[in-house]
Amino acid sequence: MKRFWDMATTAREDTGWGVRLDDRPVRLPGGSPLVVPSHALAGAIAAEWQAAGGEKGGEMSYAELPLTRLAGTAQERIAPDPEPVILEIARYGETDLLCYRADAPDSLVKRQALLWQPWLDWARQRHGARLRVTAGIVHVAQDSAALAALAGAVAEQGAMRLAALGIAVPALGSLVLGLALADGALDADAACEAAMVDELFQEALWGADAEAAARRANVRADIGHAWRFLTLSSQP
Repeated sequence: MKRFWDMATTAREDTGWGVRLDDRPVRLPGGSPLVVPSHALAGAIAAEWQAAGGEKGGEMSYAELPLTRLAGTAQERIAPDPEPVILEIARYGETDLLCYRADAPDSLVKRQALLWQPWLDWARQRHGARLRVTAGIVHVAQDSAALAALAGAVAEQGAMRLAALGIAVPALGSLVLGLALADGALDADAACEAAMVDELFQEALWGADAEAAARRANVRADIGHAWRFLTLSSQP
């Protein structure tokens, strides 16, 4: 797509903040103008449109607009009917990464406990969800009350935050880490460090793998965008 605008700016709307491209509102695929609840988020979205394509007439890609895509998902796909997204995200509590520990070597066991157990403790204290831990990959059934508590926490999130969780939770493999991210208890770098414990351990042991490193870089980018979106959407 060719860039057709000179300036991207924010504009106050009746229900929030929009983004204008030379006074034309940014519109979503369904035709409605993009509106977000936070001026900080609108400003960041305007900034990514201002940078996209470099200058008027330049070639741009929607990959340059991660915050716009998240906001559009929230507005058009989630807000009209959030229940399917809530259920999809909440299911990750059944197989949360933090519950599946290695039984060897001891250094990995200790590393997982150091980075993972505090967040399981946080889930119990913050949401009343006590998750069971096992060694190995054999499925461990979680208590229904714990799963209900986590599902309730997901259901409390608005459409904007659900859009970010819809990216962060699958990328991390952990509903607990995703909720901590949404709660502001965890930042993107710490979430990635926790989620990538096993891979980074194997890399330190056997050496770097270009394909695995590229995949981790993509995950880090996704988590970074989701965390930034969560942070900006909660600001004025």
